[in-house]
Amino acid sequence: MQVFHGRDQGKPSEQRGATFTGVVWADPVMPPEDNVGINHVFFSPGARTFWHTHEYGQVLHVTSGRGWICSDGDEPQEIRQGDVVWIRPNERHWHGAAADTFMTHLAISLGKADWQEELLQSEYPAAHR
Repeated sequence: MQVFHGRDQGKPSEQRGATFTGVVWADPVMPPEDNVGINHVFFSPGARTFWHTHEYGQVLHVTSGRGWICSDGDEPQEIRQGDVVWIRPNERHWHGAAADTFMTHLAISLGKADWQEELLQSEYPAAHR
């Protein structure tokens, strides 16, 4: 058993970049351990992930705001505060904030992430309803 104490005072949040569009910040909740990563992620309005998969799946718990999630081949679905999403192993998807509000979620990622191409702006407006 390991106990991970809360975020160190004075430690800056991590700005994410290479696999995100827009301004996205993250605070690790637990360092990667036994193929599990846990992060609290803040998406500015319109910010989103690139397409990606997770080897053993991912759980998202939306803690504030509103956003969108979409599996490849499906229509985007709205997600909002209190929602929990289970993404199956190797399910290709993206997620991010709505155009008019921020979104934060707790991301529990299982196994390695396979980051793929950027979600094009032309693909994203359909999610801005």
